Amino acid sequence: MKKTLSVALCLLMILGVLAGCGTPSTNGDKLSIVTTIFPEYDWVKQIIGDKADQADVTMLLDNGVDLHSYQPTADDIIRISTCDMFIYVGGESDEWVEDVLKEATNKDMVIINLLEALGDDVKEEEVKEGMQEDEHEHGDDHEDEDHDHEGETGYDEHVWLSLKNAAELCSYISSKLCEIDPDNKDAYKANTDAYIAKLNALDKQYKDAVGSAGTKTLLFGDRFPFRYLTDDYGLDYYAAFVGCSAESEASFETIMFLANKVDELGLKAILQIESADGKIARTVKDTTKAKDQTILTLDSMQSTTSADVKNGASYLSIMEKNLEVLKNALK
Repeated sequence: MKKTLSVALCLLMILGVLAGCGTPSTNGDKLSIVTTIFPEYDWVKQIIGDKADQADVTMLLDNGVDLHSYQPTADDIIRISTCDMFIYVGGESDEWVEDVLKEATNKDMVIINLLEALGDDVKEEEVKEGMQEDEHEHGDDHEDEDHDHEGETGYDEHVWLSLKNAAELCSYISSKLCEIDPDNKDAYKANTDAYIAKLNALDKQYKDAVGSAGTKTLLFGDRFPFRYLTDDYGLDYYAAFVGCSAESEASFETIMFLANKVDELGLKAILQIESADGKIARTVKDTTKAKDQTILTLDSMQSTTSADVKNGASYLSIMEKNLEVLKNALK
């Protein structure tokens, strides 16, 4: 609700500015492409390749702000309103997008919603045994309901954490780029084919690693945004919270459940995501019998910044690092 109100206020101010000053100018003949998160941004850069000087590509979440708590600034809204292509995830965290697009000044804008592009491949977020329910989901704004604590919730937004999804989405984004910039379509198609070949090769490495792994279960003392990845390779998992949870403190019951699972399965590693402070994972470790597990970090690319991009971070490089972490976790 607060995010919606903030966006509405921004829109009112921006409409006043645009009415008084006209539509902001674009970058000449350059394509203007706005993406919300890092994977989208990097995919576009890979598809454009050596035609980068002909496109202005923006990543809105460029300072480490999590997708689930992001609120667009007035400048962000203006960029979206006037761009040629806008790419966003399309889950509950992007509820603000609808209001922004209603006021877009470029009515010919190509809009790509990742969840819509994937269609039936999108999964619902899963509430697994032992997961702590997010108290924020049942605040004063919600009527009392009978909630199924083990089953399905909303759509799982973290579609980029599947190499299969990445290949499908890159193909879709490329096709739309070819439509709005037909002069460069041959280059875009060639770049896309080459990039998808790399994605497929890495996907095979993941399959081989899981196939030869000693265990097939991951345990997260943290949120769990990796359902697409685990489903791709037939892995099981346990976690403290669902991927979109706002919780940061795990209950005694959750800690005990996870610690007992580590003991029961003989797991040698406890995982967390890149933004974690490590407290929950350490507490789970200290509650196990052996207390000798390694705490490992899988990067969900929700905190990747523009500084990381300048230092060479790419979707493929992060997924390659995640593969090495996965190999250690599955020993």
